[in-house]
Amino acid sequence: MSIRRKTLVVLKGYPRLSETFIAQELLGLERAGFDLTLISMRKPTDKKRHPIHDEIKARVVYLPEYLHDEPLRVLRAFFAGWSKPGFKPLLKRFWADLRRDLTRNRFRRLGQALVLAHEWPDAGEWLHAHFIHTPASVTAYASIMTGVPWTCSAHAKDIWTSPDWELTEKLAEARWSVTCTRSGFEHMRELTDRKEQVHLSYHGLDLARFGHFTTTRSSRTGSDPADPVQILSVGRAVEKKGYDILLHALASLPATLNWRFIHIGGGDQLAKLKPLAQELGIGDRITWKGALAQEEVLEHYRSADIFALACRIAADGDRDGLPNVLVEASSQNLVCISTDISGVPELLTDGENGFVVPPEDPQSLANALAIAIREPELRHRLGNAAERRVREHFDHNSSIRQLTHLFETEWQKTQ
Repeated sequence: MSIRRKTLVVLKGYPRLSETFIAQELLGLERAGFDLTLISMRKPTDKKRHPIHDEIKARVVYLPEYLHDEPLRVLRAFFAGWSKPGFKPLLKRFWADLRRDLTRNRFRRLGQALVLAHEWPDAGEWLHAHFIHTPASVTAYASIMTGVPWTCSAHAKDIWTSPDWELTEKLAEARWSVTCTRSGFEHMRELTDRKEQVHLSYHGLDLARFGHFTTTRSSRTGSDPADPVQILSVGRAVEKKGYDILLHALASLPATLNWRFIHIGGGDQLAKLKPLAQELGIGDRITWKGALAQEEVLEHYRSADIFALACRIAADGDRDGLPNVLVEASSQNLVCISTDISGVPELLTDGENGFVVPPEDPQSLANALAIAIREPELRHRLGNAAERRVREHFDHNSSIRQLTHLFETEWQKTQ
């Protein structure tokens, strides 16, 4: 008989347009019979939300994002926890962490964990963190305070911007951890003696939402100024997405090629990217759409000719795992051009089902774009091959089955 324990899922923010993969997983677990309560460390900032967020039934509890915003809530939690058995072990752990990470954020995680432990929504029986950096810190602290075990899903930035000492300690404490790319999986396994408790689990795609696109794609070649090739990218305008690289690549395309570039997504760097496009002389060829809901993004996948994403490793070590937008675009037989960063080569193989170029290399990216623009038959062949790979290997139901097995196996051990 399967076991279902009330699980508190700790998230950095919810809902978020840029984290569809998490929402997809939460809905999949609910449909598999899991009883979830979502614990968000931040309130939403996106003006829109995906339809999938409305399908998730779990209650959402918001912790104080900044402790000074809700001082009475934090103080009540502190004094209520003072006499609890877990308080001294938690304080000991906190001071050990603080000596290595003397930041305000460390105090914030302690305060959020105390509030979570004090209020303890819906009589939770298990803790699960999405992201192994700050959400896992709150989760680990709450686990020490309450004695409730925890598990963790790690992704990309959280792995590569966390110090090794912190990852090692969290991997030793979590009952198990999963991550979504082989590079992240191998890095995490190098940092722990409990290698068997680290698992690789691709998010995959809810293929029911991304049905096969049966309409014939265009045969545009970039030769007609009245009918330019449509190049699409979806992603937040942040350093690791490499949009400055992409703009320089677009600017270096031959003047004889006719194209338009559409960007979907928010992000702080838009304020720099738009002037850069003007400086490069391509501003009039670009449409900046801002953040859009999933069904609108799907329509753009279906109307575009090429998808491009110039992933790179940011100065602070941040990088993508396997960007979900590449999986989504590929599911619509849309040819993708990207870089050999992190998990991208786990989906795309250059010349077989897409174009894969080195990061930080605008000229190589421009060469791939030029080929894709001029050769519609090649675009179609590579796009169809990419769709076959997604539908054969990236169905999110496989991930849900794997997670269900991991949870149930651990819950049986703790009966």
